[in-house]
Amino acid sequence: MLIRDANTADLPAILAIHNTNIASSTAIWDTEEVDLAEREAWFASRTADGMPVLAAEIDGELAGYASYGQWRPKSGYRYSVENSVYVDERFHRRGVATALLTELISRATTSGRVHAMIAAIETGNSASIVLHERFGFKTVGQMPEVGRKFDRWMDLTLLQLTFPTPNAGA
Repeated sequence: MLIRDANTADLPAILAIHNTNIASSTAIWDTEEVDLAEREAWFASRTADGMPVLAAEIDGELAGYASYGQWRPKSGYRYSVENSVYVDERFHRRGVATALLTELISRATTSGRVHAMIAAIETGNSASIVLHERFGFKTVGQMPEVGRKFDRWMDLTLLQLTFPTPNAGA
């Protein structure tokens, strides 16, 4: 498995993984699939902001992707990010999410720009919660019935990993 920076050539495969999650899971709370232009804008925004977009490649195929972006748009949150990790169903249970999250955490640690990494996970997604807990994320909140998808209310679990304080003068 190769973990590398994603590039624009990866966007069709990223789009396919993203839309599969929209259509069949509660990992992404959107209810309408997106088009390639949306993923291109997302990618351009993340990379322009200096945020990583990672690709996991197995045997030349995109097995998953991960990124983090600013937690909230206010300047007071500038040291907090929210992570996202998604794996193609064909590559589940092969360590892809672990490898992607390992690299995301490494990038956050070395960036000097991240103090808190937040994971906002649908409470029923125990695999994702356990994955994050293995990396030291702690549950910091649970919000009942804040989302709706597939004709049911969804609860949100917030987990956080805190890093040494970045240069607060920036």
